[in-house]
Formats: sequence, structure tokens, C-alpha cells
Amino acid sequence: MTHSQLKEAAGLIEFIGAAPSPYHAAAAARDRLVDAGFTELSETEVWPRGGSHLVVRGGTLIAWHVSEDGRLGTGMRLIGAHTDSPNLRIRPRPELSHLGYRQVGVDLYGGALVNSWLDRDLGVSGRVVVQLPGKRDVRLLKVDRPWLRVAQLAPHLDSRRADGLQINPQTQLVPILGLESTRAYSFTSLLADELGVDPAAIRSWDLMTHDLTPGSIAGAGGEFISAARLDNLGSCFAATRAMTDHVKGGAERGGIAVVCLFDHEEVGSSTSSGAAGALLPSILERIVLSLGGGREEYLRTLAGSMLVSADMAHAVHPNYEDHYEPGHLVHLNQGPGIKRNSGQRQATDALTEAAFIGACERAKVPFQIHLNRADRPCGTTIGPLLSARLGVATVDVGIGQLAMHSARELCGTDDVGHMVKALASFLRG
Repeated sequence: MTHSQLKEAAGLIEFIGAAPSPYHAAAAARDRLVDAGFTELSETEVWPRGGSHLVVRGGTLIAWHVSEDGRLGTGMRLIGAHTDSPNLRIRPRPELSHLGYRQVGVDLYGGALVNSWLDRDLGVSGRVVVQLPGKRDVRLLKVDRPWLRVAQLAPHLDSRRADGLQINPQTQLVPILGLESTRAYSFTSLLADELGVDPAAIRSWDLMTHDLTPGSIAGAGGEFISAARLDNLGSCFAATRAMTDHVKGGAERGGIAVVCLFDHEEVGSSTSSGAAGALLPSILERIVLSLGGGREEYLRTLAGSMLVSADMAHAVHPNYEDHYEPGHLVHLNQGPGIKRNSGQRQATDALTEAAFIGACERAKVPFQIHLNRADRPCGTTIGPLLSARLGVATVDVGIGQLAMHSARELCGTDDVGHMVKALASFLRG
């Protein structure tokens, strides 16, 4: 592991710590891009011609840079990833009391490994809508204190343990907030104290839990990153770093570079800020319009564009070798995995695979080819959605990891730097 690779790994851990929710992830990416010279724009204002800009809608961020050689009809280089991860979401009416305990009602978001959320100290994060005199305000909330815990039942009291752990998410995944015998308080009053407002001012929220254990460099030789939300903040960090490197390096070539970090991928992407919605097509068309083009130039630009869909990949697990296609294994610290699937659950084809291999070769980083077993289902990404919606050539790639969708995941330390370099090479063209 080189100093540069260790620096990228530490940067990812810092990024994850700042981004317990999609809203914080978009804000953390925005802050890094603004530091690199990007300007945040409103969707309702007239946009300037060229330059480096970004927009944020909830937990989604889209940033673009027009290089000196950028011109209409020559295509865009796009990188897509997603900011959301499976977790426990706080219900709109969360207050529960039972047998002397104060509890908080939650819903499962995405395909979480439920057992991994048990017996962890959990904080709360997201956004809260507050009604102030004369205006409505949206506040980001990040509570890095152990407010909540989902306690397991002791094995002495559970005769079914021999059949494996089974959790009913409605009745057995309810976090404990405290005891009723403690001073009078509620979840809403705790939020109000954090935000410095009256409880009556809180109108609504999009809140979730996060594991409070910090990310770390792990393994006897420092080979691993152990952290929450690697899927898919690992890709968001790499995409943001690639864009900042692209701009700081002069970016005199590369045409139009775009990074899009979407919310709601884990639940299908069909939202106003998701990859299946109208947000990205409208922003791409507005970029073309800001450069003086029209519908014809927009469609020509799309026809010459290419997208890298970056989402974490399944690395081979030493205890479950028979779950993987033996000729297409992804190993930790051996470079990005290029994902293929005959059923088009991944959007890669021969042409886009070759193009990404070229980017890896220019960056001097290794790469791997990933394919699922024929007798097991294949997950999907935003790649096929955007490829179909935009008609853009797409390659699906990802950093290999273990324990995907767990509250705490594992990837290779070197692979973060490998992915940053490969994506930066792709943006340069």
C-alpha cells in the first residue's frame, strides 16, 4: 500500500463519517467540489455558460465541468453512483411506550441485513422541516450519540435459535430510546433540543439510524477498510475525487464531465431525485442550452456520450466460495470489477467494457471482470436505468467488497485509490 493509496482510504473513511444520510452525503460531496472551484446553482435560476457547477436536490447531487475543448455534439463523460444505503428509517409518528420502555418506531429501508443492526449503538441523522415565524426551514440533523439500540433476546429465552435467527421487523426491530421512569421527554422533544427550536415548530422529517462505530483501517497488514455505507459511498467518494482531480489538473481536455450521485437507488430510483426520474435528463439538456445549443445539439451530445455506473461489487468470500462464478471472481485490492450480465441487469457491453479497460490501462491500475453464477439472481444498479432513459453507452463497475448491505461492510484499502485513478482517467477521455 502506497502513501497515496493510504491517503485515499483515509479520505473515504472521513467522507463516510460526515455522511450518515443521503442528505449529508450530498452535502459532503458539495463541500469538496466547492473547495475545488465549483459553484452551486439553483434549479430555478438562469445558468451561466460553461465552467464548473453543481445542483443539489435533497440527497442527490449533480455536478458538471465544461473543459476548454468542450463543445456541443462531442458527447459527455458521466459517472453515476448513489448516496443511499439500507438502514432503519424513523416513522412519522415514532413515539412508542411498552413495559416501562420508551421506544421509537422504524421501517426497513432497502435490503438491509437485519441481524447486523442488532446490539449496535445507533445515532440519528437526516433532515427535519421546521416552521419558523414567516418561513419554513429545512435543517440537516446529525446526532452522533447513542440514542437508540435494538437489543437481542438472550438465547436462553429463544428455543428457535437452533433454526437460525429470525427477526420480525414490525415487532422485534423496535429500538429502545430510554425508560419511562426517566424525566419526561419524547423523541420529538429530543429533536427540538438538538435543533434549538420549540417541539411545536417541527413539522416533518426524513430521518434514519446510523451505526456509531467509526470507520477504520483493518486487517493485520492494514489491507481492509471496515466501515458503514461503503455501498455506495465508496463510489460517491471516488467519483467526487475523480472530478476534483479532473478540474484541479487543468481539465483543458475532456469535453463535458458530469458526476451524478442519486438518492433512492436501494428502493428502485423512481423518485423526483432518483436515477429513474426526470432530473438528470433535464439537467443535461440545460447544460447544452446554456452552451447555446438546442434540442438537436442535445440529442447529438447524448449519442456521443458514455456513462460509468459505479456501484460496489461482490468480492469472493472465503467461507462461501460456491456462491460465486469461478471464472469471474473479484478479489480485494486487485482493482475495479467490470460487471457483466447477459440479462442486462448490468449495462456493460463489449464496447463499453473495452473503453473502461482503456481508462484503467492509461491510469496504470488493475481491473477484473465480474459475472454472477448462472443459477443465482443478479442485482442491478442505476446503470441499466440511465442507459435506457438516456440512450447512452454504459459500463457498470465497482470496488469489490464483503458484507454488502450490512450495517458495517469491508473493502480493500488499495481499491479506493485504484477506482479514483480509473474514474479520473475516464473523465479525461
